[in-house]
Amino acid sequence: MRILIVEDEFNLADVVASRLRKENYSVDIAVDGEEGLDNALSNIYDLIILDVMLPKMNGFEILREIKKNKIPAKVIMLTAKGQIEDKLNGFEEGANDYITKPFHIEEVVARVNVWLRSDSPNMQKDYIEVGDIRLNKKTSNLLCTTTNESIDIICKEFLLLEFLMQNQNQIVSKEKIYEKIWGFNSEAESNNLEAYISFVRKKIKAIGSQANIKAIRGLRI
Repeated sequence: MRILIVEDEFNLADVVASRLRKENYSVDIAVDGEEGLDNALSNIYDLIILDVMLPKMNGFEILREIKKNKIPAKVIMLTAKGQIEDKLNGFEEGANDYITKPFHIEEVVARVNVWLRSDSPNMQKDYIEVGDIRLNKKTSNLLCTTTNESIDIICKEFLLLEFLMQNQNQIVSKEKIYEKIWGFNSEAESNNLEAYISFVRKKIKAIGSQANIKAIRGLRI
């Protein structure tokens, strides 16, 4: 799952991002409103943590554009403003939640977990299961339920397999996967995806699973 933090206090954003990465989320940071809006409109994020007071464009303006463009990401407003009027404004514009600074970082983690696990039965669990493979989101462990063999799968391998399992039996474009895992402004080489798919396939095979990642070439979607 991919999260965007739009916060001009970089040190604060970095602390929150580091903690969320420990939950196996992929996290990007934008430090002003214009950058935040550009990132948000890429539609690669599952959740956006959005400050209100930002340079160049405030959080409410960004939120309006997100909703205007029908971006489905959950939005948590994060701000020093605690007045009821600001909270009501955020909710009226379409925010899902509102956290006031100062905050405890574990509260942010809890709110993020609640919103990202609220829509899908798979996300309500600590693991995703497809066929005979079970991916534990807390321990980054991949288990074959047939052989009871397991292997650790971390970082980009974890994010890639999680995304594919969430989209089982669907055709997903290479571009969509690449943006979701590496981000639309990543400088990673274009052959990274093929390499990581190969790594994941080898780990699936190593635990004796019958699961398969199929590539369909020449199809435009």
